[in-house]
Amino acid sequence: MSEDTIKYAVELPKVDISAYEEGNRGIPYVTTFDSGIEGDNILIMAVTHGNEICGPIVLDFLFKNNVRPKKGKLTLAFSNVAAFESFDNDAPEKSRFVDEDMNRVWSADVLDGDRVTTETTRARQIRQIVEEADFIFDIHSMQTAIEPLMICGPLEKGRQYARELGVPEFIVSDAGHAAGTRMRDYADFGNPDSPKNALLLEAGQHWAKSSGDVALDATIRYLKMHDVIDQDAFSEHEIPNPPKQKLIVVTDAVTIKNGSFKFAEPFIGFECLEKAGTVIGWDGDEEVVTPYDNCVLVMPSRRQKVGDTAVRLGRLED
Repeated sequence: MSEDTIKYAVELPKVDISAYEEGNRGIPYVTTFDSGIEGDNILIMAVTHGNEICGPIVLDFLFKNNVRPKKGKLTLAFSNVAAFESFDNDAPEKSRFVDEDMNRVWSADVLDGDRVTTETTRARQIRQIVEEADFIFDIHSMQTAIEPLMICGPLEKGRQYARELGVPEFIVSDAGHAAGTRMRDYADFGNPDSPKNALLLEAGQHWAKSSGDVALDATIRYLKMHDVIDQDAFSEHEIPNPPKQKLIVVTDAVTIKNGSFKFAEPFIGFECLEKAGTVIGWDGDEEVVTPYDNCVLVMPSRRQKVGDTAVRLGRLED
């Protein structure tokens, strides 16, 4: 059976987040806890995509366990709630967004422009929360069952930030997508001269139980890294003995130009193609090949719309 035809079981429960709708910021589904002590302003974001349910599980855990920052501020926010509310176990892939990908609208020209969709409307609602944060941890998951990875952006500050956290095993450094700007790259988070920083966790396959475990482990470690919670808090939820991290630097993104993109093989991600010129697939009649030896395929996508990223190509650096 090819990866294209695999139907993944929904092992994670969709949590009820209705209790968090009111929040305390005057913005639905946004809650900020202020310690009253000087420190970092941390934002944990969940459900940027409505079919990625490990993030809501983590935030629900933090709320129910009364997690409060020792210093600084901690904001817990649910992003694309409208898409999440449409999640259906019988068709789990259909709730990624309502009108457009919410992780492609984070640029000033879009947010200050006149495009009105469910996602741009919500992004404008939470824009203030994103802009005021010093550090962002954005929880996501993936289409296929591959190893978790941390997307740190194209800058050295992001790479060092991911290394400081220490999980998961794979760090992916890339510049994003032609279709639009991600939240983790928005404004000063993408400025090499700003101390602001952001990480985007891809915790594993969307509905695998393991993605919930990975997301909780990484979030607990992230909060400890910023001294938001005590170092011994929730240690039972940390995955022991994490492997040494490896960095993949993305050099190219294959953007779909035709509506009939087809992969040469059922790639799922992290395949290392030994020889330059190896055929990856076809964009219409145009052959797409590896540009160099030992080319790593990063997150090949089964969403094949013109303007979307089919796959990213990278080098394993360490």
